[in-house]
Amino acid sequence: MKFTLSWLHEHLDTTASVDEITETLTDLGLEVEEVVNPADRLKTFTLGKVTKAEKHPDADRLRVCEVDTDEGPKQIICGAPNAREGITVVVCKPGDYVPGIDVTLSVGKIRGIESHGMMASEKELELSDEHDGIIELPSGNVGDKFTDWLVANAPDKIDPMIEIAITPNRQDALGVEGIARDLAARGLGTLKTKTIEPVKGSFPSPINVSIDQDTLDSAPYFTGRVIKGVKNGPSPDWLQARLKAIGLRPISTLVDITNFFTFDRNRPLHVFDADKVQGDLRVHRAKGGEEILALDDKTYVFQEDMMVISDDRGPESIAGVMGGAESGVSEDTVNVFLESAYWDPITIAHTGRKLKINSDAKYRFERGVDPAFTRPGLEAATQMILDLCGGEASDVVEAGACPDVTRAYRLDTARCSSLVGMDIPAETQRATLEALGFTLDGDMATPPTWRSDVKGEADLVEEVARIASLSNLEPKPMPRMTPGVPKPILTGLQKREQIARRTAAALGYNECVTYSFIDQAAAALFNGGDEARRVANPISSEMTHLRPSHLPGLLQAAARNQARGVADLALFEVGAIFHGGEPNEHETLLSGIRVGATGPKDPHGERRPVDVFDARADAEAVLSAVGAPMRFQMPRGAKPWWHPGRSSRMTLGPKVVLAAFGELHPKILRALDVTGPAVGFSIHLSAIPEARSKSTARSALVTSDLQAVERDFAFVVDRNVEALSVVNAAQGADKALIEEVRVFDEFIGGSLGEDKKSLAITVRMQPKDKTLTDDEIDEVGQSIVAKVSNATGGVLRG
Repeated sequence: MKFTLSWLHEHLDTTASVDEITETLTDLGLEVEEVVNPADRLKTFTLGKVTKAEKHPDADRLRVCEVDTDEGPKQIICGAPNAREGITVVVCKPGDYVPGIDVTLSVGKIRGIESHGMMASEKELELSDEHDGIIELPSGNVGDKFTDWLVANAPDKIDPMIEIAITPNRQDALGVEGIARDLAARGLGTLKTKTIEPVKGSFPSPINVSIDQDTLDSAPYFTGRVIKGVKNGPSPDWLQARLKAIGLRPISTLVDITNFFTFDRNRPLHVFDADKVQGDLRVHRAKGGEEILALDDKTYVFQEDMMVISDDRGPESIAGVMGGAESGVSEDTVNVFLESAYWDPITIAHTGRKLKINSDAKYRFERGVDPAFTRPGLEAATQMILDLCGGEASDVVEAGACPDVTRAYRLDTARCSSLVGMDIPAETQRATLEALGFTLDGDMATPPTWRSDVKGEADLVEEVARIASLSNLEPKPMPRMTPGVPKPILTGLQKREQIARRTAAALGYNECVTYSFIDQAAAALFNGGDEARRVANPISSEMTHLRPSHLPGLLQAAARNQARGVADLALFEVGAIFHGGEPNEHETLLSGIRVGATGPKDPHGERRPVDVFDARADAEAVLSAVGAPMRFQMPRGAKPWWHPGRSSRMTLGPKVVLAAFGELHPKILRALDVTGPAVGFSIHLSAIPEARSKSTARSALVTSDLQAVERDFAFVVDRNVEALSVVNAAQGADKALIEEVRVFDEFIGGSLGEDKKSLAITVRMQPKDKTLTDDEIDEVGQSIVAKVSNATGGVLRG
C-alpha cells in the first residue's frame, strides 16, 4: 500500500515528521517497507541571487553571472534565456550531485572562463519536465536551503511517498483513511471526518441491475447510476501527481477517479461506457466457456460458477476483478454507468487465482472491503465526477441488500493484563476502541463495518495493546509453578532421543533431516505406499506418502552425495515413521546407514568396505548409551529390505524388537541408485524399557575374587544350523553361572560330510560364592551338551 504525506494530510491533521510517522506505523503493525523522499536528493542545494549578468565574450547565448551564495560571490556561466540580474535562483555548487543530469559538479571552464557551479532548472532537479529556463523564485534569502523553501511554498514538489506492508487481517489499512485512523488513535494527530452528501438524481437510470437468486450469496449488494453528459479527458494535475507518486499511470479523469477512491477509501469502483452497454446489467454465475476481452487486453475464459456482469450482448466485466474492454471508457465517452458493489471475498479470491489476475480491485475485495460504504462510495465518486467531468446524475439503482455484519463482543478490561501482560487503564482501553471506530454500549463493543477481522474478545485486547504499543511491554520471567529447583520436564523417550542423537554423532555419523513424505515407489520398497498412508493434498509428486522407514530418505541422500563424488558416507536420522494413517500409528526411530568404505585410503591398508559387523557395533553402542538391556537375542527374520543372510534383529524375547541391523538388500540399492556396499540399522527407541532405577549415578562395580573357569566344546551340527542357536542354548544351561559364550572355530565338510559342520565354543563360568569343584564343572558341561543337543540336534565332537 503506497501513499504520500500530503495525501495522508487530507485525512489527518498532524505536524508529525516523516520519520515520526514511519516509526509509528511500524509500531502499529503496518510495517514500512520503503520511503521515497524527494527532499533527500535536494538537501545540498541553496538559494542564491544573481547580482550581475554579462554576455560571454566568446558565446552569444552564454552569460557570465555573479551570484551571491552562502559561501560568498561565485562566478557561474549560464545559458538559460532567463538568466539575468536580480533574480533569486537555486545554486548547485561544486561537489553537489545533480539528479536530473546524473552529474557531480566540479569547477570547470566554459569557453575559457571558469564556472563555479550551476543554476538549476526544474528538470535538472527532477521537479518537473520544465527545462526552458532556470528556476526563478519569487521569494527567499541568500543561503536558505531550497528544501526549506519548497516546504513553505510548494510542498507538493517534495511530497514523500511511503509504502507499507499489509497483513491479510488489516484490509482497512488498504485506504489512506484507515491508515490515518490508526495514527490518530495513537495520538499522532486528529482524524478529519468528511461528510458525504447524497447526490440527488435528476432522471431515472436507463440501465437497471439484477442479481440472479443463486448468486446473491457471492454478490449480495450492487449499486450504480448513469451519469450523462460527462467530458472525459486528462485528469487535473493534482490527481495525476497523486497517482504518479504511488506508481500508477494516469489514464483519464474517469479512470483516475476510480483509482483514487481505491486507494483513498479502499473502495474499488468501475465505470462502464453507458452507450456501449446493451440493455440492463445482470450479475450471475458463469456456465463455463464464456470469454471476455478485459481491460488489460487479454482474453479470459470463465469457468463454471465464476461471477459475471453481463448485458444483453454477453459478459461485460469479471465481477470484482476486472472490467471488460468493450464497455470501457475512452476520451469519446459521454455517458457512463458508475458501479459500486460488494462481493464475497472467497469467491473473488478463487476467481482471481484461477484466471491468474492480480488487480487492485481483486486485491481488496478478496481481503474484504467495508460493505456499509458501498452506497456512500458511489455518492462520493459521483460528486467528484460531476466536479471534474461535469454531467448530470440519474437516480441510484440497487440490487440485493447491504450485508448486516453487526456483532458485539464483551470488553473485559482486566484481560489486557492476562493476555498481553500490559496494565492499561479501563478508560484508556475504551477511548482507544472508540478512536478506532468501535461503538461501546456498557461493556459490549461493536466493531465497525470496516473491521471484519475483529471476531472475538481477544481481538479487542489486541487492538488496545497495538495502539498502546507493544514496544512498551516489559519482559517479565514466568513464575515458577513450585519453589526451588524445577523438576526435569523431558520424558524418558525424549531423553533417549537426545542421548541417541549425540551417540550417533560421536560414532562419526552426520545427522539428516529428511521429509516425512516420500514418493510411492520408494515407499513401496519398504512395505509402504498404500492408500492408508497416501497424503490427501501432496505438495509434489515426490511427496505423496508418509514414510514407512527412515531408510528411503537416507539412501536417497546418499545417492545424491554419490552423484557429486562423495562415496563414503555415514548418515543418521531421528524422527517418526508411520505404520498407517491414523494418529496413533507412528513411532520414533533412530536409523543410520554407512555407505562405501570405513575411511580414506591410507598406507597401512586399514581401509575396507563397510560390513554388517560395523552396523551391529554401531547399533550396540547406541543401545548401550540409551540404557537398553545388553543381554538381548539376535534372531533372524529381519524385514525384506535387509540382506537375508547378512542381517539380524535385536530382541528381548519373541515380541519386543529393540533394533534391526544388517546389509541393505542389493535390489533396494539398485532401485534407489545407490552404489554399495551399504549397511544400516534402525533402533526402536520407544521399545526400550525404562530403567528400574531412576538414579543418574552409576551402580557400583561388582567383581568376583574367585577364579573363572573356561571350557571348550565342539559340536557337530547340520550345516544350516546357525551359530547363534548353539550360543543361546549353551547360555541357557545356567544363566547365573555362565558369564559368556563365544564361537572361536568353524569347520565345514571334510570327514564330517558336506551336510555337516563343527562349531567350537568357549564357555566362561564365573562363580560368585565359592570355587567350583570338578564335579560341579562336569555337571554344567553335561547340561550344556544336553541343551545344545535338544536345541540343534548336534552331538559333541569326538
